[in-house]
Amino acid sequence: MNRLTTTITAASMAIASVAFGASAHAGELLDRVLTTKTLKVAVGTDWGPISSLNAKHELEGYDIDVAKGIANYLGVKAEFITPGWDLIVAGNWADRWDIGMGQMTPTTERAKKLDFSENYYYGTVVVAVPTNSKTKEFSDLNGKIVGVTTNTLEAQYLHQTLAPNWIGAKPIEFKFKVGEVKEYESANVALADLRLGDGIRLNAVVSDETGMERAIKSGYPIKVLGALFSAPGAISIMKGDSEFLDKINAAIKSMKDDGTLSKIAIKWYGTDTSVEK
Repeated sequence: MNRLTTTITAASMAIASVAFGASAHAGELLDRVLTTKTLKVAVGTDWGPISSLNAKHELEGYDIDVAKGIANYLGVKAEFITPGWDLIVAGNWADRWDIGMGQMTPTTERAKKLDFSENYYYGTVVVAVPTNSKTKEFSDLNGKIVGVTTNTLEAQYLHQTLAPNWIGAKPIEFKFKVGEVKEYESANVALADLRLGDGIRLNAVVSDETGMERAIKSGYPIKVLGALFSAPGAISIMKGDSEFLDKINAAIKSMKDDGTLSKIAIKWYGTDTSVEK
């Protein structure tokens, strides 16, 4: 989850399609969406300001508003599916949904299974610790237990396997080596364990800065220790339908040009996460 101006070139996507096999014929996904008048969108139910259920059990968040904007551009309605992050990242969607949200970083490894839109989000990954923690520096986390969402760049960072391979990526410095990486289905669950206090279940959590700030504002007794790295986020689709991808990109560009994307970002994050800082 997690996240300058472009993600993967048309040439690299074409090569990947040939090498790994396209999942859809050109225009197939677009035709289905336009025929059914429905855009099926895979989102999460507990991803904080990205997408989550409110008190009325309705989905809301940055991705929800962006998806509705894309559907409106296409002249269709948005239908939300909640399969879980692992299934979205894995590919092989079997037509259960048309686009995957979650501010997925468009790495070359993921591009073997998925095509990616232009970036619609830019985020910074940070470390949070309980307010009663004695941790002052990153090195204080050496040998400690740190929580993270599974199958994310953050998890790769903690396992020290992260090799930034998105366009514009900067070298990554591993600032500490944990004793145990505890992986969760969502950052919210990890933060719920962290708020219990230092060392009770976790010593720290690594996740997106905006989600951490929201947790702090909602009363979680945690604080941000510092930033680790930044990455872009894009919308994913199954490989092979360049016409559908072009329409998704056109929708994103339209929302950028008229200021809609910036307004949505400020609404949910208090800052414009739709542009690279």
